[in-house]
Amino acid sequence: METIDSVLTAADRAWQAYGVRSADRAALAADLRADLEAAVAEGAGPDQLIGPDVGDFARRLADESGVPRSHPEYPRLLGTALVGAALGATAGYAVFALLYPLMIRMFDKPPAFDVPVQLTVGVFYGIPAAIVVLGAVITVRVRMREVARIRQTANAIAVLWPLTGLLITPVVMAFGYAFDYSLATTVVFSEIAIVLGALAGATYLARRWALREPRPRTTVPPENAASTSPA
Repeated sequence: METIDSVLTAADRAWQAYGVRSADRAALAADLRADLEAAVAEGAGPDQLIGPDVGDFARRLADESGVPRSHPEYPRLLGTALVGAALGATAGYAVFALLYPLMIRMFDKPPAFDVPVQLTVGVFYGIPAAIVVLGAVITVRVRMREVARIRQTANAIAVLWPLTGLLITPVVMAFGYAFDYSLATTVVFSEIAIVLGALAGATYLARRWALREPRPRTTVPPENAASTSPA
């Protein structure tokens, strides 16, 4: 049987995923706790008041209460992330310019001390790329801190953007190769559009993942539990 605290915890998760603001979640939780405690005092369990699906009950309660909800904010999220990425790219370029002479000295060794080219490329481009992702994540966390589940969204971006970069790089290289690595405006803008489209898709998936509804736990009614217990 669900306890009052477990019901309120599940309801709060559902409200947060539904886009209900923290102040409204607190008010809804206080009212729901009072109703649950009154039901328990009358001999009824929380399950009898809530029903089998806490998330569905919580969403209906939010709708009936008329509390405002935050929308997924996809356009704003993408714009904020790209602004942060641009700031990160600027910082990454500055760091790269400062560290470039040191990197050259580190990797320009005699033949007996050759460094694998994969490691060289990873260091040269990995550090600026990490700063770009970090800029996007920090900007999203700071500029959209009032948005529901934005921390989870930023964490998802931190995972999906690097994976997207790894997957899209060969595609962009193949596209450039097909046009003999031309610097024509249409080719360059097409490559930029491919990258931006991939990042937009990753950002959309990150937000969808952050707003996903936790799968409700299945509970065994007391009578069934008693019937399945060993004699």
